[in-house]
Order: sequence, then structure tokens, then C-alpha cells
Amino acid sequence: MEFSHYSVLLSETVEGLNINPDGIYVDGTLGGGGHALEICRRLKRGHLYGIDQDDAAIAAAERRLSEFQDKVTILRDNYCNARAALSALGVKKVDGVVLDLGVSSHQFDEAERGFSYRFDAPLDMRMDRRKTLTARDIVNNYSEQELFHIIRDYGEDPFAKNIAKHIVKAREQGPVETTYQLNEIIKAAIPAKMRQKGHPSKQTFQALRIECNRELEVLKNSLDDFIDLLNPGGRLCIITFHSLEDRIVKTAFKRNENPCTCPPEFPVCVCGKKSRGKVITRKPILPGEQELLQNARSKSAKLRVFEKGKEEI
Repeated sequence: MEFSHYSVLLSETVEGLNINPDGIYVDGTLGGGGHALEICRRLKRGHLYGIDQDDAAIAAAERRLSEFQDKVTILRDNYCNARAALSALGVKKVDGVVLDLGVSSHQFDEAERGFSYRFDAPLDMRMDRRKTLTARDIVNNYSEQELFHIIRDYGEDPFAKNIAKHIVKAREQGPVETTYQLNEIIKAAIPAKMRQKGHPSKQTFQALRIECNRELEVLKNSLDDFIDLLNPGGRLCIITFHSLEDRIVKTAFKRNENPCTCPPEFPVCVCGKKSRGKVITRKPILPGEQELLQNARSKSAKLRVFEKGKEEI
């Protein structure tokens, strides 16, 4: 199956990077290479480092970016390791970073990956298939309390407690192996009148995917590193797809812009914490009508942009 991923907010993201043709850029979620391709088209003596943990994405990006081989280095890794990976290649600073945190259309549409509740497939959900933890392991081995917390916190499902209870009860009869098995368990845990508001499995599948890939932990632990990595004037562009991601990005950008921890009644700052830059997007950039018509999955996308301060801190 050909790797496909619609690059959400493509022109807005590339514009947000404010590309220097001779600069160094990082696409930390390379995917099919859509954002990377547009960056490469604007480079002269510059260079792009593309990072992704999905082997299918790497193969697709290599094909898509083949005409820019001299300007691109592709690394199979998690973006949380970007700073160390770049340092090993002698890259200490960059001029821009883009993260598109959405799951690719390919990952959703390739049934065997187990990301989607639309296909009957083994419960997998690994973005990096070298990892051992799968959604099946989580569903069958986590305690009822752990499942409840994951579904409540990562899926924001009001029926999290009942879903966890039903999963534990079902697996007493044998392992829960497939997406459709899990669908039926979730359906039984949610009152019939509440199943009219979208697919009943949507939030639980999101929660399992986030837990399986440590998505929020990775994001939270990477943002300061990426800001450190930027040259003065460099920009960090991040596209999020749900409120949990967006909250982490918004909070981190705000903290880096105004890190002062002094009580508000203090007339002057005495904590010594200096701003590391400014938030370019006071409100997130959202997809326009045309993009929404072309790709319904872009509906929840939000782009936020941070610019490193002109003076080194």
C-alpha cells in the first residue's frame, strides 16, 4: 500500500518557518515528506534533517525527496532524540523545526497497523515497529485502574471507568486480540443513546495509541530541547490534533516567552529567568475552508509558532 499523508496546514507551516535558503531545518515527523518537500524547494545551500520512527514513512519520504538528496539527511528515530542525533552529525544549531503530530493517513488506512477502529486487525498501534509494547499488551496486561486512567486522561471519555471494567471482564474469557473485539467491548460499555455521537471507540483508540507511543510524554520532554536547538530568530512550528497536545504546546510556548516566577505584586523581576523568545501565533492558525473540503481529517488541526529570541540567552 502506497504511503499517503495529506500535509495539513502546509503553506501556513512553511510560511511560519520563515525559511532562510541557506539555513538548517528539521522535520521531526517526516511522514510522507510533504512539509519536507516544500522546505527543500526553498533551500539553496541549506539542509534539511528529516526524522521519523515509522519504517514505511522513511521509505516513502526517501522516494519523495529523491531529487533533493544532496540537501536532505533522513534519520529513523523518535523526534525526542533529535538533539542528540543531530549533535552526533555535528549539527549544534538549526534555523527551524516543524512537528506535525497527526497520525498519518497511511497509518490509519493500513489495516494491519491496528490504529483504526474501521478495520478488523490485530491490536498493534506502534508507530515504531521495532518497539515491543503494543496496544494488545496494554489492553490485556494493564490493571483496570491503569486502563481507567489512560482512557480518562488520554481519551477524555466520560465512560472510561465502565470501558475499563468491561475490558477486564472480557479478557477473563481469553485475550482481546483484535480491533473489532475491542469495538464490541467498548460498545457494550456505553449506553445506546450515547453511541449516536460519533464512533464509540474513537476516544479509547486515541488513548491506547497515545499510551503505546508515549506521545504526550515525548512531546512534553522535547519542546525545551527544540527551543535550545534554534538559532536566534529560528522558529518552531507545531501542528496539533487534539486538546491534550495543544495544551502542552501552548503552555510550553507561554512559559518560554515569559518564564518569570515572581509573585505578581513584585514591582520588578528578581527570579532572574529570562525570556527565550516570543509566541508568533497569539491564537492558533486553523485550516481554511478549502483545506477542510479537501481533507476532513484536518478539522481539528492547530498550528502554533514560537520564535527564538534574537540574542542568545
